Amino acid sequence: MTNWDVNGQLHVVRTRDTGHPAGIGLKLCVCIAVLLQMVLAGGETPSILEMTPPISGLTLVNLHDEFDEVHSGHRHEAIDILEPRGTPVHAVVPGTIRKLFFSIRGGNTIYQFDGMGMYCYYYAHLDRYVEGLRDGMQVKRGDIIGFVGSTGNADARTPHLHFAIFELGPERLWWKGKAVDPYPGLVAAVRRTK
Repeated sequence: MTNWDVNGQLHVVRTRDTGHPAGIGLKLCVCIAVLLQMVLAGGETPSILEMTPPISGLTLVNLHDEFDEVHSGHRHEAIDILEPRGTPVHAVVPGTIRKLFFSIRGGNTIYQFDGMGMYCYYYAHLDRYVEGLRDGMQVKRGDIIGFVGSTGNADARTPHLHFAIFELGPERLWWKGKAVDPYPGLVAAVRRTK
């Protein structure tokens, strides 16, 4: 069996052969799990790297890095994309609709987990959800999931999509996570569409 030490060196470790046919499969799974942890520890997961824009036709002019700006007395930790009310909002990655939620600040919101459950994509101030959307539903990248609006504490005269990304902790709670600046990922997504 192989194993990695704290310095990242690969070592062969002799293990007792149990004679069980699943033994080699278990060892392979352990090795794959170790490699996956190393890849994930190195930075962003593929879901952020393969993200597509949440709004069709989005351009770099539509994007402004507002992550560290103060909005309503707290750090924004998101990006607001101004679009006309009713503009379709698309899932940026394949994954699961973890929670549809109405809040005083965010209004109609969607919490979407990526396929690995590593990141949560947050869409807020939606006018409404696409018909049939529900908690636990699987979505593909590009599926319409809602429509731009101004619900919650958004100014009714300025419909927009409030978009945020959270790195989930081991407990995978939709309302908790470490904020990740969505601006660089959205810029890369827009550039890939050209």
